Amino acid sequence: MEQLQIISRALIVVVFFATHCLSVTDARAGVRRFTYVYEATTAVPGSVESENWITWRTSPREERRFNAVDFRNETEFGLTEHLQVGFYLADWSYENDPAAHKHGLSYKSSAVELIYNFSNPTTDLLGLALYQEVRGGPDELELESKVILQKNIDRFVIAFNATLEAVWEGRNLKERSGEFSETFGVSYEVSPAWLLGAELLHEIDLPEWSESEDSVVYAGPNISIAAALGGRR
Repeated sequence: MEQLQIISRALIVVVFFATHCLSVTDARAGVRRFTYVYEATTAVPGSVESENWITWRTSPREERRFNAVDFRNETEFGLTEHLQVGFYLADWSYENDPAAHKHGLSYKSSAVELIYNFSNPTTDLLGLALYQEVRGGPDELELESKVILQKNIDRFVIAFNATLEAVWEGRNLKERSGEFSETFGVSYEVSPAWLLGAELLHEIDLPEWSESEDSVVYAGPNISIAAALGGRR
């Protein structure tokens, strides 16, 4: 049976462009609209983008005292018209979880990602990209693969991701698990600097890759604020 938890989330992203301007078809590629949903567009070749965002998590039902704030920063580089590489310098969080006896700040991991774009979500029928990430931290190794679909309709961006993760944890990385997830998001461009939307996340844990646990659904709004240096957006 599915469990539903409503999570309030706010995404604030500041993107600094190394290039002076973007073409019309690539203009949407420079702004991160979503917290969990990835977009099919890639960074402009030669551009460098820095993204920082914060996510607040809580549970309004069984664990009312649970609260966590996740912090993430990433630097992305546009290598070609279709290929982008990104580096997550450090993911860390502040967590207050009485049930798990977790309190305070903790470093989680660092990662490198590659995104290859096959089609444009504005000029083609549907935007398609593939994503691969390798993540590592204290006693942790993770591989993550995504299929990314996106369609741009006027000021709206609609995107869907299907993700499969494989994780090895613990001493000598002997503990293994997996996760299948689906994410869906809609974003509306109020102005070139302000974007509002909502996201849905559906997760199914695969402990020891033997059987699946109950699925969990999260939903919440997002806000994206963009600023450009060195020229117009």
